Amino acid sequence: MAKQNKQNTETFRDGIKSRLKFVSILLFVFGAALISRLAFLQIIQHDTLVAKSEKQYLSTVKTHFGRGVIYDRNLNELARNVEVESVYVNPSEVQDRKSVARTLATTLGLNRGQIYKKISAKKHFVWIKRKCSLAEVAKLKKAGLAGVRFVAEQKRFYPKRELAASVLGFVGMDNQGLAGIEHAYQAKLKGVTVRQVTERDARGRSIQSHEDLQSSNPSGYDISLTLDEVIQFTTEYHLKKQVERFKADSGMAVVMNPHTGEIYAMANVPQFNPNRYGAFPSKSWKNNIIASSYEPGSIFKPIVAAAALDKGLARPQDIFFCENGMMKIGKVNIGEASDHKFGWLSMRDIIAKSSNIGAIKIAQQVGKNSFYDYIRKFGFGQKSGLPLPGESAGQLKSPKNWTELSLASISFGHEIAVTPIQMVSAMAAIANGGNLMEPHVKHALIKDGQIVEQFEPKKIRRVISEKTSRQLVEVLKSVVKTGTGKKAGLDGYDVAGKTGTAQKYNTETRSYSKTEFVSSFIGFAPADSPRLVILVMIDNPKGSHWGSVVAAPVFRNIAKKALRYLNVPSSKERVFILDRA
Repeated sequence: MAKQNKQNTETFRDGIKSRLKFVSILLFVFGAALISRLAFLQIIQHDTLVAKSEKQYLSTVKTHFGRGVIYDRNLNELARNVEVESVYVNPSEVQDRKSVARTLATTLGLNRGQIYKKISAKKHFVWIKRKCSLAEVAKLKKAGLAGVRFVAEQKRFYPKRELAASVLGFVGMDNQGLAGIEHAYQAKLKGVTVRQVTERDARGRSIQSHEDLQSSNPSGYDISLTLDEVIQFTTEYHLKKQVERFKADSGMAVVMNPHTGEIYAMANVPQFNPNRYGAFPSKSWKNNIIASSYEPGSIFKPIVAAAALDKGLARPQDIFFCENGMMKIGKVNIGEASDHKFGWLSMRDIIAKSSNIGAIKIAQQVGKNSFYDYIRKFGFGQKSGLPLPGESAGQLKSPKNWTELSLASISFGHEIAVTPIQMVSAMAAIANGGNLMEPHVKHALIKDGQIVEQFEPKKIRRVISEKTSRQLVEVLKSVVKTGTGKKAGLDGYDVAGKTGTAQKYNTETRSYSKTEFVSSFIGFAPADSPRLVILVMIDNPKGSHWGSVVAAPVFRNIAKKALRYLNVPSSKERVFILDRA
């Protein structure tokens, strides 16, 4: 019996030891796991946990300051910043949500239900309205609503309203460039980001705030453009007036220095106000001068003439038979744009009188491959290099895809689509002695009031010889003196140019419209020493559609004002100056 009791006692003790060992192992494992977890949290997760902890007591609002100013070439401000305030709410501090929502909605012109939903959220920060007017802020501050707070911001402001809006573009709520120059030079203009941090107590109430400046572009850049405020205004004024007079769909005009490629004016009608761009149709934001392409019509005829002259295949005085107003190519009859029935015409008269059949005869001498090469050399079918968003390359088919009608059609500006900037650059090459210049809209980059980058003219390539240029200038002078461009003439200045009246192509019927046209005039002055190349295009005018009637007078009005503004002497004044000398 005693022996049995002894065995039971030893068995019990062994059980106790086993249990203690098991419990010890469990405690060891638990302790090790706990220590590992603490080490993980304290060492590896330390920064993340601190950030989460601070986030519970800190509100961060990012705002943007110091976006660069945009100037014209004479440092007149076209875009700048103004100080404003934005409204936000800390819902945890709002006492009477219905009353606060009603006051905010009434003062700020917002939906009361949406505001009530915002300020009922379990958050410590909700935007109510960004960049409010002074009157709105003054009313809310006077009301003294609990939980309603204000933060300083800058708002982009365009002091000249619609002036050059399609070139300047506009910015979004966070001052990010969305269109035009604002978008193209976002990296230079963007300014600095200010992080405003607000500390809160345990109940979410604001108790302290401070600012932290962050930016990869601390001092920012300003930009001056090649645009001239006065020439831009003059161009917009006369273009808009003519678009309204002829009840046209739209209008475009460009003014360029032919020797440098600098753009003095770039106008689009209809216009929009970039201060409130959202109130205008989105299609009015588009800069059609670079982004849209058109069949140019007869303003393209100087290109085929340039090819023939430069290849030595024809001279200005050489005559061509113009088939008495009707020519058959394959199964298609091609006539003149007007009712004229021309017989024999010199190249000079073909351009001056704008004979379609004459242009075809010249193109047939040049041949499709050579003609295509010159079209490409003049910059068509490719982007101009102008650093603005959305530029189109136009449309130019390879000669292998031309039909038997293509050579004829392209010679007078159909079956090809060009952008206005391509067209004005090509005419500038004719005017300046034969060099295609890259168009420019940026004049200088400015930092801390000092110019750090200056515009330099860039020659792309020589297109035609100087001799060809001189010959073609004389041909284009006859357009204004005796031909279709008489209404583009200026007292005291010789003008060279070309009218155009292009039928619009209807994609639905796959035919050219007999009622819708693009009316154009392109030219330069003074013809023998050109300072300005000007293109005017008016889309779908009503009443009259001839480029000579609709577009040429706009050229004359712009050129007259711009030449006077630039102090370019007239022929009489030049004679007087020479006599005095």
